[in-house]
Amino acid sequence: MKIPVVSRILEANERLAQENRALFRQRKVFVLNVMSSPGAGKTSLLEATIRALRGRVRVGVLEGDIQGSRDAERIGALGVPVVQLNTGGACHLDASMVRQGVEGLPLEELDLLFIENVGNLVCPAEFDVGEHMKCMLLSITEGEDKPLKYPLMFQASEVLLLNKMDLRPHLDVDVERLREDVLSLNPSIRIFEVSATKGQGIAEWAEWLLGRLKAHS
Repeated sequence: MKIPVVSRILEANERLAQENRALFRQRKVFVLNVMSSPGAGKTSLLEATIRALRGRVRVGVLEGDIQGSRDAERIGALGVPVVQLNTGGACHLDASMVRQGVEGLPLEELDLLFIENVGNLVCPAEFDVGEHMKCMLLSITEGEDKPLKYPLMFQASEVLLLNKMDLRPHLDVDVERLREDVLSLNPSIRIFEVSATKGQGIAEWAEWLLGRLKAHS
């Protein structure tokens, strides 16, 4: 049984998330909530994806961090609209923060919005922010035990990107066991093996994302 105050917080967030989703639908923007643990490579993935989609899709980014703006500066250097959201200690973004953030973006000029959530394997998956799709990134350097230890994010996500695959020869990690455990939690999840810094798998991921975008429009 949930503590009443927690229930009220989640209910209020859900109402705001639905308002966000209605706004995104009105502006015809497809929104991805990108989640991972710290250091998994979310910003590097966004940089590689933006480059792969350049000239085909108009992209914007909301950058979520507890503190700092370095990731937003990296994204801004690619010439796309970006807004930094600092939570001041909270381990996730919520619908209210996202609503405030999008006020600084030209939504009418975007087709695709990435929300880079705060690095955390638990809290971000619990809060709907109005996205159309949850996308999870997991670095294989984190080991194959994460799906069964932190199942919710794997269950809530439509797509999983296994990052840093270029390091596989140097790691003692069972990628096949990792895939099996993920699929046992979420049989319909789509899995891509990528290296955001080396480019492996990025073209395939970008084409799949374009397909989802077209299907949504």
